[in-house]
Amino acid sequence: MKLGFRQLKITFVISLVSLCFTLVQAQSVKSEILPSLIFNAPPPPDDINAPGNRVGGGKRGCESMDKQLDTSKKKRLTALVPVYQFANAELVFGLTTTSHPTFWFYVPDKVATVLAEFVLQNEAGETIYQSPVSLSGTPGVVRFSLPSTTSLLEIGKRYHWYFNTYCNLQQSPIFVNGWIKRVEQNPILKSQLETATPNQRIALYATNGIWYDSLTASAELRRLNPKHTDWAAMLQAVGLNNIASEPIVDCCQ
Repeated sequence: MKLGFRQLKITFVISLVSLCFTLVQAQSVKSEILPSLIFNAPPPPDDINAPGNRVGGGKRGCESMDKQLDTSKKKRLTALVPVYQFANAELVFGLTTTSHPTFWFYVPDKVATVLAEFVLQNEAGETIYQSPVSLSGTPGVVRFSLPSTTSLLEIGKRYHWYFNTYCNLQQSPIFVNGWIKRVEQNPILKSQLETATPNQRIALYATNGIWYDSLTASAELRRLNPKHTDWAAMLQAVGLNNIASEPIVDCCQ
């Protein structure tokens, strides 16, 4: 049964002295964050039957691990993607312009040493890519990029991804899942990107609502300069304040 979703727009403006975030969904909610970047989230599609979940939960085999995380108040497995909240569901959804995008996840210490896999499905629910993920054993933010040897994401198509972590391969995993859609760069954006500095590329992607590309670009700047603020600002803008200061772990591919 199709879910009806209202248009959501996330906007955040970074100033030199404070951060300001506005989330519009029937009404505006404001919270302070970090410094001349605007992220405009696209309106969510209203015809996705499986909205997804940004924060991982476990069943059966991983239940004990799940309870440990709850009891200890520690962070849980989390996909670094915007989420659109509704009464009985949440839609995890973002855009990319690349044929082989990079996905970002926070892996807590209780999950960092277990088996993991990444799965990508088309809109019909058919698995088009599946691969084990080699976690390093160190908690933190990890990336997973679709290898160039896989089929490219088609422009205008949506894909359903899963990031599964297994306590036991015979039992259900702790997992997160959501949607990604590849869009074509408009001529103006394409021209601007050709001459943009790294900082400007982040802002251009963000202004045009291209989440995955903007976050990946900001991660690269953070790698070069740990004090760079765009990474934290992007995460805080979509309610992931608790992940913003976590280290980026060199692993997975």
